[in-house]
Amino acid sequence: MEVFAEYLAHIDNPQHRARTEEVLAWVTTKFPNLMPKMAWNQPMFTDHDTFIIGFSVAKHHLAVAPEKAGINHFSDEIVQAGYDHTKQLVRIQWDSPVDFSLLEKLIEFNILEKADCSTFWRQ
Repeated sequence: MEVFAEYLAHIDNPQHRARTEEVLAWVTTKFPNLMPKMAWNQPMFTDHDTFIIGFSVAKHHLAVAPEKAGINHFSDEIVQAGYDHTKQLVRIQWDSPVDFSLLEKLIEFNILEKADCSTFWRQ
């Protein structure tokens, strides 16, 4: 989590900071083989130098970026969880609970789907 300390320190809203820290800590604990890193000013996790999932803070939500393939695969579940999404990210409103089981599915999907991926992003 040290890699994210400066990022977290710059989140002005204490509730947003706490929620972001909770999610990042959960990923770190649940998936200890993933490498936490900062890139493009965002916290993210990689596996064998390929992108698995990233996060960013916005005024009204925590954005979760599992790449388009993950969003397409879990689109119905994302909507059922009460989140809206674009092609590239899922928005978890600050006043909504985090669906950690869905987050786990998104991460596991990318780990499995990108097991043989040799590039950072899907091609």
